[in-house]
Order: sequence, then structure tokens, then C-alpha cells
Amino acid sequence: MIIGIAGGTGSGKSTVVRKIIAQLPAEQVSVLPQDSYYKRAPKGYSIEDLRKMNYDHPDAFDWELLEEHVRELRAERAIRQPVYSVLTCDRCEETILVKPSKVIIIEGIMALYRKELRDMMDLRIYVDADPDERLIRVINRDVVERGRTASIVMERYLHTLKPMHREFIEPTKEYADIIIPQGGENEKAIGILRSYLDQVLCGRPTE
Repeated sequence: MIIGIAGGTGSGKSTVVRKIIAQLPAEQVSVLPQDSYYKRAPKGYSIEDLRKMNYDHPDAFDWELLEEHVRELRAERAIRQPVYSVLTCDRCEETILVKPSKVIIIEGIMALYRKELRDMMDLRIYVDADPDERLIRVINRDVVERGRTASIVMERYLHTLKPMHREFIEPTKEYADIIIPQGGENEKAIGILRSYLDQVLCGRPTE
């Protein structure tokens, strides 16, 4: 089973994934974070130039590699997942070995954006959250984890995150089979999904 989990930056996608798989057998679930599939940094760019680039646009992602890896896992072949560094704005030399499993979760802001990728999915999920809550989470994350100032985060939100969300991310909600409001705080929805996946892994009928 291939599951896509999309939603805006700071909506709680990673929290939803973490809570869904927390009680499932680790060897039976593989997670492909879309953030790992950002394209390699252009040659000759300074780190300042790279940080100014738009990473919330569809063109920022290596869709072909992501789709190839999904096909490989579906064919029960292991892949070497890229490792992307936010600090250097580029891929690292090392990769992560991901083995085939019964459930493959693709998680990212544009997991439901591209039709070729959507068509591979058996279940499509959109994690929704209030814009103000998403902004607060983005500020907390970027200030604490990435060393940015609140003013820089706010400027990026207003000029990049917000318009990109409206243009490319929010519209993908129409492709979702399930919409989870309140992000990672929606314990009931997460519990239902966990039970559903437990049935899938146990080979029991889900209908």
C-alpha cells in the first residue's frame, strides 16, 4: 500500500506520520520524506544565494527520482534515499538504505501535487491546520532549529510560503481521500488511520 500525506508547512504532517506508525511494526512501514528529494544545489551559488531560493515551488523537487524510488519499492527492490541538509541547502554525500515494506508513506507539502505520483497511491491524505497555527509552528521551528530570526521567518512566510501554499498546496486538497483537520492534534482521525493500517498489515479486509 502506498500512502501520500500532504499539507502546508507547519500543518503537522510529520506528527501525523509519527503517530500513525508509532505502534506499527517498523520493518513493515517505509517513509519517504519529500524534503529528501529537493534538487541538488546549482553549481557556483553561494550559501546566501541558495537560502534565497524558493523551496516551496514544484520546480524545487526531483520528481523523477522520487517516482523512480516509489516504483522500485513497489517492485520490492531497496533504494538509496537522498539526505538533504537544510543548513547547506544541498544533498549530502551519504544516503539512507530503504528496504521494501508492506506500507510506503510519501510525506511532504506537495505529495499530492503531481499526477504521476498521485496515480501510484492507494490512499491520499491531506493534513489541514489553521494558517495562524501553521505560522506559529514555522516560527518556532525555524528560530530554534535553523537559527533564523522571527522577522526573517515572517518575511519568508508572507512573500513565499503563503502565496506558494495558496497556489500549489491548498488546491491539492481536492485530490485527498481523507482530510485531517487540526493537524497532528486530531487523535481520533490518527487512531482510525492506525487501525486501518493495522488491518492492512494483518491481511484483514478493510471494507
